[in-house]
Amino acid sequence: MQTQRIVNVGVGGQGNLLASNLLGQAALDAGLPVVVSEIHGMAQRGGVVESAVIIGEAKSPIVSDAEADIIVSFEPVETLRILNKAHKDTLIITNTRPLPPFTVAIGQAAYPAPEDSLVYIRRKVKNVISFDGQSLAEQAKNPLSLNMVMLGALFAAGNLPVPVKAIKKMIKANSKERFVAANLQAFDLGFAAAGGQ
Repeated sequence: MQTQRIVNVGVGGQGNLLASNLLGQAALDAGLPVVVSEIHGMAQRGGVVESAVIIGEAKSPIVSDAEADIIVSFEPVETLRILNKAHKDTLIITNTRPLPPFTVAIGQAAYPAPEDSLVYIRRKVKNVISFDGQSLAEQAKNPLSLNMVMLGALFAAGNLPVPVKAIKKMIKANSKERFVAANLQAFDLGFAAAGGQ
């Protein structure tokens, strides 16, 4: 089978690591070889968090420059920061709702307009899917379900060897009971936003 290298990036508190772990569990459940790795920035909410899921035969859990097949970004500026891992055929799925760092809030740094960031990203790669994932999480009645929205978009557009039923099984098994319905709805909204049927 062809190896797929998927990188998830966001900031602390957005659920990036859980999304990667669920994808890894779903791949295992489907009988696929998989490696999941995590690179933490700040341990606190707001720090950069990167994780990778490699489905297929992997010699290393690290995704090097220009090696990512898919980048799923939970925050627009983090998409810019991780572009070095992309090549021209990388699929980038990005949330367009900014979550500016503290330095922007106190006026010590500027935050680029998301539309300007998208123009730059589209110059670097051919395949970009962008949408306001946070609004879909809110529509699912759980503002913390952005990670489920982004997982849904990944499954719609990423041509993964992992069946949708396997990831939904993991979402159900790893969500608190009161969040199961909202998390599954968030997944379905993200799936539809990325063109899934």
